[in-house]
This record gives sequence, structure tokens and C-alpha cells, in this order.
Amino acid sequence: MSILSVRDVVKDFSGHRALDRVSMEVPRTSIYGLLGPNGAGKTTLLRIINQITAPDEGSIFFEGRPIGRDDTARIGYLPEERGLYKKMKVGEQAMYLARLKGMSKQDAGRKLKTWFEKFEMRGWWNKKVEELSKGMAQKVQFITTVIHEPALLIFDEPFSGFDPINVNLLKQEILQMKKNGATIIFSTHNMASVEELCDHITLINEAETVLQGEINAIRERYRTSRYRVTFAGDPEKLSRGLQKRFELEKTEQNGTGQQAIIRIPEGDGSGDLIRNLLEITEIRAFHEVLPGMNDIFIQAVTEHE
Repeated sequence: MSILSVRDVVKDFSGHRALDRVSMEVPRTSIYGLLGPNGAGKTTLLRIINQITAPDEGSIFFEGRPIGRDDTARIGYLPEERGLYKKMKVGEQAMYLARLKGMSKQDAGRKLKTWFEKFEMRGWWNKKVEELSKGMAQKVQFITTVIHEPALLIFDEPFSGFDPINVNLLKQEILQMKKNGATIIFSTHNMASVEELCDHITLINEAETVLQGEINAIRERYRTSRYRVTFAGDPEKLSRGLQKRFELEKTEQNGTGQQAIIRIPEGDGSGDLIRNLLEITEIRAFHEVLPGMNDIFIQAVTEHE
């Protein structure tokens, strides 16, 4: 059963259609990527899910029933637009936001202490928010988003502004929250993070859904029957000996030796190619070149446009 169902959502702003019949099903305990170019409608959809604004048409269901105001307590939302009260002390600000989530002062204090230690922020508790770097301020907002352990977490560009070490720290925490039973939706332009974290995706372009599904199935759908071969010997000999039905796209030399990219006819297996290569060269490595999410993103958006 899906924890969140978005069904035929439409949203217009002053004659501009931001969302046009967008639907998606978010499975429980999954990490769901919401992708799309700038202006595609992603943030509008996230704001509708969080009931900041309402759809003009369509429905949102949370745990099988129409979403309501009471459900916001079970959702954590980190918007792309960050904001903290600059003159407040960091600990005071974190405690205030935790109490807004319905936590008792005792529980909030205990959990905030754990998170501040985990993120190496113990020395910042009594300093003012305006003294924080951008990355440190984002850590505080991340903590206050997840502190009440909601069933559904929604992150809009959560890694923006973080260095690689802190990006990795957040990724590990997101994976742990999934392991503990949370469902995560995150909107991002970082395709490497999508490949690393997501189970499912929806790609929106110009207000419409253009690609949707389980990420491995999508990569399978966009496979190009291309193979990378690491070999020993003369590239010219390989080129001359390769059967005409196989397309040699390029050869190159790098630290691992000679490499070639070869495309086989659609629908064929790789066995015939391997047999042909064994006749003309020494194979040191052979693997299929699967399309990355960045290539799939560009292709899907280009085809839609």
C-alpha cells in the first residue's frame, strides 16, 4: 500500500499551468525522487502535499484517506527556501521548532542533544543563528525537520550548499531513516544522488509527468545495447576483424589499457559479440554500458519538449 497517492492534480497560477494532471504513488519505506528542470512544477507539488496551497483539481491521499490538516504532524518538510530567525540562539531556535512539532520539552531536549552531537554542533547551542555558516544553518533545519520522526519526510534540494563530507553524512542519515521505517520524497538536480538513493522516481517537465517508475526498470527501458570492452592488442586489428553488424563507436587508451565501445543490434544477446572478439583480440574486461540517470533525464526531457 502507498503511503501517499497523488491523483490527477492540476494547479494554475494567473493563467499559467504549473501542474497538469500529475499523479504518483509513493510506496511505504521507499526513497522517492521527484525530478525535473527548474520551473517544471516540483516545488508546487510539494507545497500542495504539505497543504501550503491547494490543488485546483485532483486529490491527495495520505495512508489511504484524503489528506487533512492533522496529517501535517506526521510529515516533515524541508523546503528549498531556507529560513531561521537570525537573532535567536541556535538551541533556542531548535527547541522552538521541535515544540511546534508537538514534542514535549524533555523529549525535544534529549533528541536535539543526540542530533547536535551526531552533527558535531554541540558548541553552537548558545550562539546566535546569524553566526552560523550556510552549511551549519542547513544542518539545524535538517535536524528540526526530522526531529519528531515523521512517517513521511519531504526534502527539496537537501544537499544544496553542502560539501562532499556533509552530503555523505546526510545520505547516511536518510538511508538509516528509511531503514527505521520512514518514507522519503526528495526533489533534486543531483542525478548521482538519485542513482545512489532512490527506489522510484517521477520526472515532471512543463507541468506534466514524462517518466515514472522503479529506477532499475527505467534504466532497463533506456538501455542502448552498448558494451565496454577492455582488450590487449591493436585497435586497428579489432576494427578490421569486427563483424559488420556490430558498431564500433570508439576506441581509447586509458590507465586500464585499450578500451572500445561497441553497440550490438537491438534484440541480440552479447554472446555473438564475445565470440567474435575472442577470435581477434584478448579480452581483459567486458560489461554493458547502462545509461545513467543524467542521460535518461536529458533524453526524456528532450523528447517531451
